[in-house]
Amino acid sequence: MPAPSDNLRVTVIGTAALLVVGGVLWFGTGSSNTVPALVEDLPAVAAESTVLAVHVSGAVANPGLVAVPSGSRVADAISAAGGATADADLARTNLAAPMRDGEHIVVASIDEPVTPGDAASSGIDVNAASANELEALPGVGPVLAERIVAHRERFGSFATVEDLLDVPGIGEAKLVQMREAISVP
Repeated sequence: MPAPSDNLRVTVIGTAALLVVGGVLWFGTGSSNTVPALVEDLPAVAAESTVLAVHVSGAVANPGLVAVPSGSRVADAISAAGGATADADLARTNLAAPMRDGEHIVVASIDEPVTPGDAASSGIDVNAASANELEALPGVGPVLAERIVAHRERFGSFATVEDLLDVPGIGEAKLVQMREAISVP
């Protein structure tokens, strides 16, 4: 069990990092194409504390690297990036998805075409679906559904559809069968 002073130190470091990044985002950097030097150090801070460094781009007020507390959702990262712009198509973004350190969130705008894999193009989100929901996929029964959930819990979210090939029991043929019915945000 960590000493109370260790918990306090982690909390202070995390809070300080959030305040620094918040101040940089609030007051601006003078150019939307540059990354402030203080923000470049966020991944090292995130590894030591409960702060996650997340890249938010697309239809947000201040695209770039933001810091959010561990346990944050995509909606929190978008908020930390100044919020969505008026032309953001938030229906194509899973706002409830949990964040991971180093993740990249792209907020689409309403004038961008919908591409396969967008939330709006439907499909079961393999990173959020329960085992029962995964059983609705073609060729997926209770055993394979449990393997998908167990793999996700052990190794983290799937970044691409092809990552499902790492799940025992899913080969190329099974993936082809499932591909049109799934999404990986």
